Amino acid sequence: MGKRILITGAAGFLGSHLCDKFIEQDYEVIGMDNLITGDIRNIEHLWKLKNFEFYHHDVSSFVHVPGKLDYILHFASPASPIDYLKIPIQTLKVGSLGTHNLLGLAKEKKARILIASTSEVYGDPLVHPQTEDYYGNVNTIGPRGVYDEAKRFQESITMAYHRYHGLETRIVRIFNTYGPRMRLNDGRVIPAFIGQALRGEDLTVFGDGSQTRSFCYVDDQIEGIYRLLLSDYPYPVNIGNPHEITIKEFAEEIIKLTGTAQKIVYKPLPKDDPLQRRPDISRAKAILDWEPKVSRAEGMQKTYDYFRNLSVEELNRSEHKDFSQHIRS
Repeated sequence: MGKRILITGAAGFLGSHLCDKFIEQDYEVIGMDNLITGDIRNIEHLWKLKNFEFYHHDVSSFVHVPGKLDYILHFASPASPIDYLKIPIQTLKVGSLGTHNLLGLAKEKKARILIASTSEVYGDPLVHPQTEDYYGNVNTIGPRGVYDEAKRFQESITMAYHRYHGLETRIVRIFNTYGPRMRLNDGRVIPAFIGQALRGEDLTVFGDGSQTRSFCYVDDQIEGIYRLLLSDYPYPVNIGNPHEITIKEFAEEIIKLTGTAQKIVYKPLPKDDPLQRRPDISRAKAILDWEPKVSRAEGMQKTYDYFRNLSVEELNRSEHKDFSQHIRS
């Protein structure tokens, strides 16, 4: 019998690409998602496969999966500001209760577990670029704290299980990632800009646009996560693209890419929005022999082509439809 892996958040952006990756590697894949922010259409192409099954379930409740498990990837969590500000309690619960449940499942099954952390654990960083040894600058009671602290707790309890129970754990700190299957209207920079350009709207930049981000194409991110899971390194590893750009410069790139005549409009910067964000990936290079391969120009062209081929309805869609009739378990 081949390797068997549980992927939570399977209908989300990264979760669905991870399902594809492990299907390609001949794993038996079990996807799990409560579909609060995930979209079942991201994985409907997998329905016909014998080595894929899906559970419509909230991991913040008790999690049971029959049979053996070799690996668990915990990617269930709202990941965009619009989502975690709208559902703050669920965000905290999936990072705490959900992680606790999945660590318990990993212990029961003697499975290796990789949890998806985030560059948000660094908050608005005072160290640049950010290394894994930096403890961060996070406002615990600010509006973004529900996401930041959920992820920080997630790391803490994962390391506690590793040290106390000897559980095989991996922690990936994910920096801004983009590509096909991102949701338009989710508040993140790339889908927001592309959505506005395709709808003929001006591009909204918060603050003066001097804040920076570093964008990693999804194929590179998935490869880094895959290598980390199969490594023997239990501590956090940054996976992201170290090529930094200001938001204003990036908005100008989007206008050039889309060939539109939109202007850039400026709005006040949200509270605790990080002013700088760039990963130090020295650890990933040394331990995983990994670094991003896809240039921003290539990745953005692929991403734009994906969004451009969406229907008008999909471009303007901000809420998820009910696709529960397609779910099997």
